[in-house]
Amino acid sequence: MTVRLADVIDVLERAYPPRLAQSWDSVGLVCGDPDEPLDSVVIAVDPTAAVVDEVPDRSLLLAHHPLLLRGVDTVAASTPKGALVHRLIRTGRSLFTAHTNADSASPGVSDALAETLGLTVEGVLEPKPADIDTEKWVIYVPRDDADAVREAVFAAGAGRIGDYSHCSWSVTGTGQFLPQEGADPAIGSVGSVEQVTEDRVEAIAPSRIRGRVLAALRAAHPYEEPAFDIFSLVPTPADVGLGRIATLPEPEPLQRFAARVRSRLPVTTWGVRAAGDPRAPISRVAVCGGAGDSLLDAAAVAGVQAYVTADLRHHPADEHRRASPVALVDVAHWASEYPWCRQAAGVLRTEFGDRLPVRVSEIRTDPWNIETAAEEGQA
Repeated sequence: MTVRLADVIDVLERAYPPRLAQSWDSVGLVCGDPDEPLDSVVIAVDPTAAVVDEVPDRSLLLAHHPLLLRGVDTVAASTPKGALVHRLIRTGRSLFTAHTNADSASPGVSDALAETLGLTVEGVLEPKPADIDTEKWVIYVPRDDADAVREAVFAAGAGRIGDYSHCSWSVTGTGQFLPQEGADPAIGSVGSVEQVTEDRVEAIAPSRIRGRVLAALRAAHPYEEPAFDIFSLVPTPADVGLGRIATLPEPEPLQRFAARVRSRLPVTTWGVRAAGDPRAPISRVAVCGGAGDSLLDAAAVAGVQAYVTADLRHHPADEHRRASPVALVDVAHWASEYPWCRQAAGVLRTEFGDRLPVRVSEIRTDPWNIETAAEEGQA
């Protein structure tokens, strides 16, 4: 069976939902026809010219970093990035980006980094705030009318949890009321206390459809004045977000842990730098693939002994070391995100198997390519 670009996009967007991307980011399909068939997929951190060269015709380049992001107003072939877009389109090649959505997804970039370092992930360093858009409706209704009210609010959009619909919970109790002068009770009479066997029906619904659910409730409920409550739900801790908290199989000194990081990540001229007591035992670690100094404060209070990330700047690192005992391990940006390429390849191979060849590019797209050394005879 032919695999279309649209089929691959569907799988990637389920693994790395676009809604998880930062507001400033640009993710998704850059060029390509979703209805066209694909011959293969190549995965890389950066869509550089060298990487594009190794993508076969009628194939997809899945890149972590966006080609087009800030201030783009032309893709003219006379510009470096525009030339790449033209080369891709002319040969039926496509480009798709999964950036900060892949950073926050579970599993995502930081999970891949932790796995490469031999760590076991326990939680999210900075969970992505959940949208508070869900309410719980608690409706009191005579038992004989409960099914009709349930069906009415379900039809209005209530009672949906993930892939399930018509979700509710009920318990039977006794409702009491006293109709006052001017009331027109469906049950009982004015001036007499009435007790009715009622069901307490609970169901959730997005707050944006509150008016629709209320209208359905009133239309189906037999009472002149239905009794109901609406509660805003507090979001539960998310399993998505930036960075991860993980543990080592056995504690080891910072010096050895830094060596572990160096040995397990691709070699770069940037290398691996560490700050802290070399003998300090490390058992619990925070990691963040890519530039992670924005999470230094989160790492400081995460109950870890070390924080592994990339692109740490002098002043934020200095301020952190003055205020926190958490050691820092700084690696090359590209090296910290390269493990994600294998993870993404696994997602596609699991879905498509032999129908779609998937390959991780071995080109090192780290921009730093010269390592200097002291001249002979110099200290």
